Amino acid sequence: MPQIHLHAEPGDYAPLVLLPGDPNRATLIAGMFDGGLDQVRLVNDHRLLLGYTGTYAGVPVSVQTTGMGTPSLVIIFEELLRLGATTFIRVGTSGALARGMRTGDVIIATAAAPLDGATRTFLDGEPYAPAPDFELTRRLVDTARSQGINPWVGPVASIDIFSPYHPDPAYSVKWRDRGIIAFEMEASAIFFMAARATASGNPVRAACILTASDALDEHDLPAEESYLSAEELEAAAQQITRVALEAGTSEFRAGS
Repeated sequence: MPQIHLHAEPGDYAPLVLLPGDPNRATLIAGMFDGGLDQVRLVNDHRLLLGYTGTYAGVPVSVQTTGMGTPSLVIIFEELLRLGATTFIRVGTSGALARGMRTGDVIIATAAAPLDGATRTFLDGEPYAPAPDFELTRRLVDTARSQGINPWVGPVASIDIFSPYHPDPAYSVKWRDRGIIAFEMEASAIFFMAARATASGNPVRAACILTASDALDEHDLPAEESYLSAEELEAAAQQITRVALEAGTSEFRAGS
């Protein structure tokens, strides 16, 4: 039967699912599948949580909107698990923190500090280090480099407040000084839920590739003033999507 939020059936989603937050970006990504939008299938539009399924290089692949933040993400992720998805790549935006980072830079996460409420609720306040699947993450790094991209690779932090709107300017500096290279809003829950599923006997892989939509160190501007334009953001989203699609589908081809 359909899930509560994803009105789809088992088999509607491919094992490999890309996870953007924005429904418009989900449509953009679906247009990059084999044959473009004319050849993909809309498998969910309930609550405008757009989900599409098609192929890329002949490999089945889906894209599913998650919304912004971990409360929405954990609902979508849980229902995708119930619908049979097993490999997840978050493709999203982030606020760059590390010195020298610039808007448009590509970031691949090696861990995600769980500063969000949903992951902390799952953990009941206990310490935990959410981390992605190593092999899938390595494929993202290798694929990015093969496409001429030199990604930043390191730990991010998942937060509940859009970083340009955080009232304390010292908050970003504090986490930068702890080695966090970017803020985003979903990765910690993705990594935790994938690890929890694997521990229960359902092997699930997850990874995360991001583009820096704003940067703490860019021209000494406030983050909102360094934010990418709509056109730049679309180009950046396409860039990281190409990496995610190549890395994700190559993993499936290698395993076939």
